[in-house]
Amino acid sequence: MILRKPFLSECTLDAPAGPLYFIRLPYLETMKPSPAPPTLRLRVTPAAETKIRQGHPWVFDGSVRAQNRPGVDGELAAVFDRHDQFLAVGLYDAHSPIRLRVLHHGKPARIDAAWFAENLARSLSARAGLADAATDGLRLVNGENDHWPGLVLDRYADVLVLKIYTAAWFPRLPLLVNLLNARLPHRAIVLRHSRNIRHDEYRDGMTLSGPPVTAPVIFHEHGLKFHADVACGQKTGFFLDQRDNRRRVGQLAAGRAVLNVFSHTGGFSLHAARGGARAVTSVDLSPRALAELRDNWRLNVGDATVRACPHEEIQADAFDWLARERRRYSLIILDPPSLARREADRPAALRAYQRLARAGLRLLADGGILVCASCTAHINAEEFINTIRATVTASGKPMRELALTAHAPDHPVTVRELAYLKAVFLQHRAPLS
Repeated sequence: MILRKPFLSECTLDAPAGPLYFIRLPYLETMKPSPAPPTLRLRVTPAAETKIRQGHPWVFDGSVRAQNRPGVDGELAAVFDRHDQFLAVGLYDAHSPIRLRVLHHGKPARIDAAWFAENLARSLSARAGLADAATDGLRLVNGENDHWPGLVLDRYADVLVLKIYTAAWFPRLPLLVNLLNARLPHRAIVLRHSRNIRHDEYRDGMTLSGPPVTAPVIFHEHGLKFHADVACGQKTGFFLDQRDNRRRVGQLAAGRAVLNVFSHTGGFSLHAARGGARAVTSVDLSPRALAELRDNWRLNVGDATVRACPHEEIQADAFDWLARERRRYSLIILDPPSLARREADRPAALRAYQRLARAGLRLLADGGILVCASCTAHINAEEFINTIRATVTASGKPMRELALTAHAPDHPVTVRELAYLKAVFLQHRAPLS
């Protein structure tokens, strides 16, 4: 429904600071002498009002009851309650089920270049001290959890990777590039965007600032070297969110025969090798992932401990291979990709996690350690941990929990629905001899 009369005064949202949060977009500036359109204003359902007051960052298309005019991707829209009181302001997305990505809740605020600069400063301040010479791969902005809805920013050494999940950010890319150029030293800024959005000018993988990035970037994690394919790889080029769990695996690996299932590009494998593993076996279905694993292994042969560790690569479907394998391992990592892309996939995903845990327990040597991880957002931590615990109980194998882990500090979670990463570290309690 489009309101034919504005439900507030024509073009101002009054507050002590004066007219608020309308930024003229570049393409509107060129349309003079036509006046700028009135600020886009939305009314939403009572249920959506409640969620916004609770700090939820999204307004879905079905929750919009009325608006004063059609909106375009990327413009600012303000949300008002049934009493015409301000609730929030955010980025409008005319073509997404998430119609509004909320930037700011509560009292009115002026959303301009200075606001974005302050928001970036807060995100960077929250990560102070997390990077050093041994670790220069870090998430600097974590989307909605940092009040940057639909946007993440990762650093790999001297390259920044900006990934957007909504077309609403396209009009503000020049502003973002200016902010990053002013605030963060870097060689280049690479743009990535999700597969469901397209833009004629801003292509996925293009370099926004600096010399074109045409090769993988080498960065460090806990002193190990890794390639990040920032232009074409998954996500922003690497899975930074498992960094702390990889370090923990390295600390537990000394003298153990390690099995890394769903090994991808070898993060857990290399940390285990550098931690003194007796041998490492990496299993993945993707030949490309295994090729990248080999490249990462070669990057680290200067480390004597890595060089001395025997490493076996196996290309296979993990579920089928686990069912056939008969060797025992004293440290097993099971870190599959997301097993539920939608809510309807949850039951099958839980059965898959149970199947993986059962296979891991069967192959676990006396005194061995089993690491089960999940990045499936549709399954919460309690469901996942309870599934693993039930599988352990049914196996009859005596186990103790060493640790339950979640998101790393540079991947904070302030929105419950966006929590996805969880892992449990379990150790077999070998019988006394």
